[in-house]
Amino acid sequence: MTTPRAATVLAVATAVIGSLLLSAPTVHESGPPAATVAQPAPPPPPPPVVLTPEEVEARVIPAIVTLVADSGLVETAGTGIVLTPDGVVLTNHHVIDGALDISAVSLGNGAAYVADVLGYDSSRDIAVLRLQGAGDLSAATLAKNTAVGIGDPVTAVGNAEGGGVPVAARGFVTDLGQTITARSSTDGSRNRLNGLIQIDAAVRPGDSGGPLVDATAAVIGVNTAGNADSDPTKPAPAQPRSYAVPIDTAMTIVDQVRAGTASATVHIGDTPLLGISVTDDPRGAEVLWVSIGTPADDAGIEIGDVVTEFDGIPIRSSDDLSGLMIARHPGDAVEVRWLDEAGSARSTTIVLEKGPPR
Repeated sequence: MTTPRAATVLAVATAVIGSLLLSAPTVHESGPPAATVAQPAPPPPPPPVVLTPEEVEARVIPAIVTLVADSGLVETAGTGIVLTPDGVVLTNHHVIDGALDISAVSLGNGAAYVADVLGYDSSRDIAVLRLQGAGDLSAATLAKNTAVGIGDPVTAVGNAEGGGVPVAARGFVTDLGQTITARSSTDGSRNRLNGLIQIDAAVRPGDSGGPLVDATAAVIGVNTAGNADSDPTKPAPAQPRSYAVPIDTAMTIVDQVRAGTASATVHIGDTPLLGISVTDDPRGAEVLWVSIGTPADDAGIEIGDVVTEFDGIPIRSSDDLSGLMIARHPGDAVEVRWLDEAGSARSTTIVLEKGPPR
């Protein structure tokens, strides 16, 4: 059945055809073929507006937060990039590593927030936070064209030295696709990172997790490491070398975390706690330390024991155990097998507790 509109169209068509049948056919004389006129190409998009350094900083600063991560023993200062008005924040994993509490202050509205960890990828030094009760925050502008060139002017903005005020470091891109081994200024741990943007701006402790922006104030990277010394009594490097995770790499992890999709390196939600630190052993993962009052301590695991199996999966190295913990969550019950110092095999079921991000 046709709709009224369709019926009307058909009726009009029929009327026209009928009139043609009743009329004498029209004779057309042949002529030259009609010329095809090419349509003009649409105008190219206007070039991006290049800002002065002062304009860049004025646009970037309202979209960052200063961070303080408290582990109970030490406080770590860092920076975060506001991604959404309701408080999703991008930062470095090493800023929040081991934190029991994380606080943030918006440089856009001056308000203080408690930050929750949504997820992280320690292998690429990226973490995603959400600020409790946040709304109407200024969000950063991310670069749509992430092609970065050597010699491009850039500005790194962050909470340098943990002073709680924004500090801008200007420079240029000096290399791309760099691989470094970064050492944490908090606990001395090391992490190998690759695919980084190298710049000659002096990124300092506290800048970690802050934005690296181009001349249009668009974020092209996440400030991650630098060789600028924080000791004012020491001379500054002749040419600073600092590094940033490209924003497209960081946003791949952000999207994965927000989608709740865990992987071999991406952990979602609260961090599970077993309560041991381990190292490689030919038989598995040797226990170097057991934290008092943790599930491992309650289970009777001691220093010198070797974990050989975790939830039915053989453990051949410390990385095996760390990788399996990434997919677990507080409240999970896992069967752990280990060898004690006498070589006797032991096993028990352990319920993981909530711990700091690792």
